[in-house]
Amino acid sequence: MTDQTGVPEHIALLWGKRETPRRGPKPTLTLDDITRAAIAVADADGLAAVSMAKVAAHLGNSTMALYRHVKSKGELLMLMADAALEPPPRFPDDLGWREGLRAWAKAIIGAVAKHPWYHEIPVSAPPFGPHNLMWFDRGLATLAETDLLEPEKAGIVMGLLTFLRGEYQLRAQLSAGYAENPDAFGRQYHTALTALLDPREYPALTKLVASGVFDHDSLWAEGEVDTDFDFSLQLYLDGIAGYLERRSG
Repeated sequence: MTDQTGVPEHIALLWGKRETPRRGPKPTLTLDDITRAAIAVADADGLAAVSMAKVAAHLGNSTMALYRHVKSKGELLMLMADAALEPPPRFPDDLGWREGLRAWAKAIIGAVAKHPWYHEIPVSAPPFGPHNLMWFDRGLATLAETDLLEPEKAGIVMGLLTFLRGEYQLRAQLSAGYAENPDAFGRQYHTALTALLDPREYPALTKLVASGVFDHDSLWAEGEVDTDFDFSLQLYLDGIAGYLERRSG
């Protein structure tokens, strides 16, 4: 369903423009109250713990009080996905496209890291919440100095968003695995691979293991697993630089 402006109701909800039913006593809750409480529940107990009943209990209200604002758990998750991604910081205007995209990407990883459950929320549509669209806007803005066409800018930003989603999902899952079994991230990984790999079947991987890349007391770096994020990000940016060079040649 859509409102009188043609905006679907669930999108109007994200922008605070969906009307709340007026029947009954004056509501004591706001949409922001409900969203903040749902995020608090997820931060404390994980996304699976979030339910309309549990959020209502966190607020000291009845479940029916929530339904006056939010029609379903699906809508609640949608609100959480946008609100948890806090608005982007202001980036300096003189960074240039490469440093601008790099700063933007690192800021997204930092924002999502505050909520390890974030990657569990399914993505079933393009971004349409105010916070998500603001991040999209800032990513596009980093490319303003280039002569790229608008569809090209969108392709670059969406591609980088895909890379970032994989990165923060991997970090969250590995972080949980490390908490459960730190030994799996230590030298035992190197030892096991050395013993198991047949160089005739796994020639490239055997060479990598023999180089000592996994031969460390811990593969955990400064409180988080080393996913070579910076290296991979630079490769992505190198690809953009190469495309710009070929395009202008």
